[in-house]
Amino acid sequence: MELFDLTGKVAVITGSSRGIGKAIAERLAEHGARVVISSRKAGPCDEVAAEITARYGQGRAIAVPANIASKADLQRLVDDTNAAFGQIDILVCNAATNPYAGPMGGIADEQFEKILQNNVISNHWLIQMVAPQMLERKDGAILVISSIGGLRGNALIGAYNISKAADMQLVRNLAVEWGPSNVRVNCIAPGLVQTDFAKYLWENPELLKTVTEPAPLKRIGQPDEIAGTAVYLCSPASAYVTGQTLVVDGGLTIAW
Repeated sequence: MELFDLTGKVAVITGSSRGIGKAIAERLAEHGARVVISSRKAGPCDEVAAEITARYGQGRAIAVPANIASKADLQRLVDDTNAAFGQIDILVCNAATNPYAGPMGGIADEQFEKILQNNVISNHWLIQMVAPQMLERKDGAILVISSIGGLRGNALIGAYNISKAADMQLVRNLAVEWGPSNVRVNCIAPGLVQTDFAKYLWENPELLKTVTEPAPLKRIGQPDEIAGTAVYLCSPASAYVTGQTLVVDGGLTIAW
C-alpha cells in the first residue's frame, strides 16, 4: 500500500464534479488524499464533496467552484485550498472544452480561441500558481488529462486535438524545468470514455461500434479506468516517472 499511499496529501482536481475528474477525485480520496472538487457550478461540486466526505470522513473534501477561463477564479481556487488545507501536493488539470466539431476551415476565431484558452492556457495559469510551493518543498505531482486526439490528426475535432497535443508538450517542458526540484509533471491520454463530454460519440450504437471495433478491447472505457492511472502518476509508485504521456485507450492507437 505504501506505493500508492496518499495519506495527508492535498489534491486539487479541475472539472471534478462529473466524469473522469470525479472518478479521479474519488480514487485519490480512497488512497488517503484530501481533495478539492472544482468546476464551474457550485451545486454539483458541493454534491461530490459531500459524497466523499460521507464516505471517508470530515475534512477529506471541499468544494471550490471556479471557471477555468478566469485567472481570478483559478487564483481563488489556489488561495482557498491553501487556506483550508495549508498546501497543495497534487494538481490534476482535467477540465477542458470543445465547442466545435468539423473541418479546421470552418471554425470561428472565438471557438478556436476558447479551445486554446480552456485546454492549454488555463492549465498553464493554474500550474504556475501552484508550482512555487511545490518547488520550495521539492515535492509535488502535476497531472494533465490530455487525449489520444493529441497523437494523430482528425477531420472532425482537429482544433481540440491541437490543444491536446499542446498539453503533452507543456508537460514535457515543465518536467525538464522542474525535475531538479523533484516536481513531476505527467499526462494521461484517454481514448473514448463514457462521459457526457464525449456523449455524441457513444450514444449512437452504430457510431459507438465503429469507433470501438478497431480497438483490441473492443469497448468504450469508463471514467474509473482512467482514475487508476491517475492514482499511479500522483503517488510514490511513479516517483521515477516525469514528462510522460500514458495512453489509456483500450489499445486503439496501437491497432490503427
